[in-house]
Amino acid sequence: MTAPAPVQVPTDKEHLKADLPWVVIVWDDPVNLMDYVVFVFRDVFSLDVGKATQLMLLVHNEGKAVVFSGMREPAELAVYRLHRYGLWATMEQG
Repeated sequence: MTAPAPVQVPTDKEHLKADLPWVVIVWDDPVNLMDYVVFVFRDVFSLDVGKATQLMLLVHNEGKAVVFSGMREPAELAVYRLHRYGLWATMEQG
């Protein structure tokens, strides 16, 4: 019979630290109109017109923009919702 291997259980702070931050990136595409992207940002993230327009212009001019930063599950939900609207979005831990 073998002895069980010791297991390190992370503390709550270590667990949260390992999970943060996840960022959602929206990439520029030649399909969606600028007004539509502003509409999507407003709906998905509950942004005002000014902030949604600012993010849309970053996507348009820089080719991509970070539109969300936070825990993994909300980031996954945001990517899913952006995909449902036809936007090209990815997430990464960063």
